[in-house]
Amino acid sequence: MPTNRPATELRSAGYRADIDGLRTLAIVLVVVYHVWFGRVSGGVDVFLMISAFLLTGSLTRRVVAGTPLSLPQFWSRRFRRLVPAAAVTLLAVLAASAAFFPPTQWTRIWNETWASLFYVQNWQLAFSEVDYYVRDSSETSPLQHFWSLSIQGQVFLLWPVLILLVALILRRRRDLIRPALIGVFLVIFVWSLWFSIIETRSDQAFAYFDTRTRLWEFAAGSLLALLLPFIRLGVVIRAVLGWGGVAGIVLCGILLDVGGRFPGYLALWPVLCAAAVIVSGAGDARGGPASLLASKPMTYFSGDAYALYLVHWPILVTWMVVFDVDRVGLGAGLVIIVGSLVTARLLSRFVEAPLREPSRPGRAGSLQSLAVITASVIAVAGVTGTWRGVEQLRVAEIAADVADVDYPGAAQVGAAIDIAGGERPLIPLPTALDDEWTSVGPACEGVLAPRAEILRTSCNQNVGGDEAEHRILVIGDSHAQQLSVPLNALFEESDLAVVTLLQGGCTAGLTEESRSLTLSSCETWVRAAFDYAKEITPDAVYLVVTRADAHQPERLLNGIEEAVDEMRLAGIPVIGVRDNPRFSFNMYQCAIDPSTDCAVPREEVLSEVNPAEALRDAITVVDFTPWLCPGDMCEAAIGNVAVYIDDNHLSGSYARTLTPFLERILTESG
Repeated sequence: MPTNRPATELRSAGYRADIDGLRTLAIVLVVVYHVWFGRVSGGVDVFLMISAFLLTGSLTRRVVAGTPLSLPQFWSRRFRRLVPAAAVTLLAVLAASAAFFPPTQWTRIWNETWASLFYVQNWQLAFSEVDYYVRDSSETSPLQHFWSLSIQGQVFLLWPVLILLVALILRRRRDLIRPALIGVFLVIFVWSLWFSIIETRSDQAFAYFDTRTRLWEFAAGSLLALLLPFIRLGVVIRAVLGWGGVAGIVLCGILLDVGGRFPGYLALWPVLCAAAVIVSGAGDARGGPASLLASKPMTYFSGDAYALYLVHWPILVTWMVVFDVDRVGLGAGLVIIVGSLVTARLLSRFVEAPLREPSRPGRAGSLQSLAVITASVIAVAGVTGTWRGVEQLRVAEIAADVADVDYPGAAQVGAAIDIAGGERPLIPLPTALDDEWTSVGPACEGVLAPRAEILRTSCNQNVGGDEAEHRILVIGDSHAQQLSVPLNALFEESDLAVVTLLQGGCTAGLTEESRSLTLSSCETWVRAAFDYAKEITPDAVYLVVTRADAHQPERLLNGIEEAVDEMRLAGIPVIGVRDNPRFSFNMYQCAIDPSTDCAVPREEVLSEVNPAEALRDAITVVDFTPWLCPGDMCEAAIGNVAVYIDDNHLSGSYARTLTPFLERILTESG
C-alpha cells in the first residue's frame, strides 16, 4: 500500500550537485595521491559509499512507490554506461603494453585484462597477493585500479536482487519495505565490517581486494540513503559535520596508512566523513560545504570522474615504465595529471556520453544496450585472445626445437668450443616463465599421504611413487623446488621415486625466519616435514642447507644442523645442496636485454667457501656453483638458456641441464 513520504525525502530524491562535487573531490584526491605521493588516499572508499547511496536511494523510491523493477533493463542500462569506456581503456592498455612494457609482464596483463573485463579483477589481485609463486606480484600493474570497479560491478548485480526480493516479499505491505531494507543492510554492514576487521588483521594483502571485506562500505551508503529522510539536525551541526567530513576526507591519506591497513575499522574514517558531508547538504546547508561542492569549479569534472579514474592509473604506470622510475616529480606529475584530464574528457565525450543512453525505449533499448556491451566485450576479448594466441604459438614453435644442440645450457660451461650453435631465441620465452615452476607429479597418496594436516597441500610424488622400492624426499621452499629439478630428471626413468614437501617461503632450517605469505612461522611445518621423513624412511632427504642473499653474507640455515642430526639419528642420509645466488635486480629481464651486461662477480653474492662444507662429515654436499657462476662470474644466460626467471629462482629449463653434473656429484660421493 502507498505511504506518505516526508518532505525531506522528496527533497533528497532530486539531483544534488554537492554530491557530484564530492565525487570530484574524491577523484582529485585519488589522482593526486597516486601521482605525487605514491599513497592511497581513501577516495575510493568515498566512491564506493556514494555509489551505494545513489543506487539504493533510487531503487528504494521505486519499489516503495510500487514501480516494478525490471532488473534486465536496469543492468543493461547500467553496464552500457560502464563497459564501453572500460573496454576502450583496456584496449589502450594492451596497445601500451605491447609497445612499452617488458614481455615478462604480458602474461599478467592478459590475465588482468580478462579479469577486469568481467569484473573479477579484485579476486585476481587478491589471489596473486597470497600466491608465493606469482613472480611479478610486486610489480605495478596498469590495470590494478580495476579492483574497485570490479567490486562495484559485483554490488550492482547483488544490491538490486536484494532490494527486489524484499519488495516481492512485502509487495502487499510496501510501508514495511524501507524498515526491512534497513534491517537487511544493517546485517550486511555488521557482518562485513566484523569480517573485514578479522581478515585485515590476519591477511591484509588479501583482505584489501576481498569483496566480502568491502560490502559494509556499500551497506553504509545504503543505510544512509534509507535513513537520511528522517535525520533532523540544526544548521550549525550540519555545517560542522560537513566541514569536518571534508577535512577528514582530505587528510585521510595523510594521517592513515590506507594501503597497508585498510579495509578494517580504519576504513570507517573516509566512509563516515563522506556520510557527514552528504547529511550536511541534505537539509538547510547554510554555512556548510554544500555550496562549495556544488560550485561550477567543483562540478566541472564530475561528468568525467569515471573516465578520469579509468585512465589516470595506466598513464601513470606507463610513464614510470617508459622512463624507468619508481616515483614522478612535480613537473612530470603535472604532465601526467593534465594528460589524464584531457584523455578523460575525450573518453567521456566521445565514448561514455554518446553510448550512455539507448536511443529506443523499453525492450528495444535493452537489446540495443546488450548489443553495445557485447560488442565491447568481443573487441577486448578478441584482441587479448589473438595476441595471447600468437605468443603461445611462438612459444610452442621454439619449444619444439629445445632438444636441439643449440640449447646446451650448463653443458656449455667448460666446453672448449661454443656448442650453442649460432643466434637462437633465449629460452624460456618471457611469456612462458610461469611454466618454469616444476612439480614431480600429483599429490601424495597411499602410503605417502601425510597424516599431518599442515602437510596435505604441500606433498607431491612421482606417478606410482607410493609403490616404488626406493625414494628420495625433498624438503624446503621454492629454491629447493627448482634445485631439485635435476634430481627429478635423474631418476624419472628409474624405480627410485622423488617425493617433495614444498612450502613457499619455508626452508629446511628448523628455526629459520618465515618468508611465507600464509604461515607466520614455518617451524610447525618444518618439524612436521621431518616427522614425515621418519615415517616414510626415504633412502635420502634432499635439502637446501645454505641461504644466499644479495646484500648479506651467505650462511647456513638457522637450525639446519639440528635437522641434519635428527635425520642421522633416524638413519636417513642427507644430501645437502648449496643455495643458488640471489641478486638485487631481475636477472631474466637483464638476460633478454642484449645491451646490458648482467654478469655479477661470485664473491658479491656467494661466500668464498661454501658454508655447507662445515657439514661435510654429516652430509653429501651438492654445489652447482661451477655451472651457475663459471669463471667466478654469475651469468644470466648460459648456452642459450636463461639461468633465472627472476632475481633469485633458477629456471626449470636451465636446472634440467644440470642433471648430468648432479649425477657425477652423487656418483663420486658414493
